[in-house]
Amino acid sequence: MRILLLCNNWVGWQITRWLKSQPEDDIVGLVVHPVEESKFRDQIIEAAQLDASHVVEASQLDNPKVRQIIGRLGAEMAISAYYGHILKPEFLEGFPRGCINVHPAYLPHNRGKDPNVWSIVEHTPAGASIHYMDAGVDTGDVITQRRIVVEPIDTGETLYHRLEVAAVELFQESWPLIRAGKISRTPQVVSAGSFHRRCDLEEIDSIELNKNYTAQQLIDIIRARTFAPYTGAFFMHEGRKVFLRLQLWYENE
Repeated sequence: MRILLLCNNWVGWQITRWLKSQPEDDIVGLVVHPVEESKFRDQIIEAAQLDASHVVEASQLDNPKVRQIIGRLGAEMAISAYYGHILKPEFLEGFPRGCINVHPAYLPHNRGKDPNVWSIVEHTPAGASIHYMDAGVDTGDVITQRRIVVEPIDTGETLYHRLEVAAVELFQESWPLIRAGKISRTPQVVSAGSFHRRCDLEEIDSIELNKNYTAQQLIDIIRARTFAPYTGAFFMHEGRKVFLRLQLWYENE
């Protein structure tokens, strides 16, 4: 199959590498994040092994000339792997076999940003999903999913990486059936799930020292926001932020 990849992060890199090893697939184009917001950008570009003219940045997709170039590539399907930009309907309609997205959440729970955080804080199901893309944010029909148990010793960091591995494994296992068209589409009941923006983290990051929390709530917020080297939960002391991280482990480990 002729594929246009929209990639970021370790997951995007692993999926790019794996697809290049599949004799039935041909990556004909690549869309990457701008340098300042990308992860594993160089590795993804190297793995795709494309001419520079077939590699574009996310900000260029609104350019009609770039869209024409992408159209001439003849991609049958677009695959988004941890790609963080919203795609417009006119873009999504340009692929005969549609556009699919690899999302690190058990949809319809935790659509949008930071699903690793909200699965811990809100005790919602965690996992990975592959779904068709539509005009909404992570609202398209689900193709396949895998649930991941959130351990009591998980932090935002450990759960994030476990979700990455689950997403790659789910894609590799399901892609042959997706390519062959031997899949079902399950519409999401969006009202039964949840959606978060990046700014929602501001509502939980500031620990108010005079506020009543249950021990569970406080532990969950701090561990969910533990992800070195990033800052996370904090409290104020004499006008300065004091940041918190939590280390957890099982007895006898």
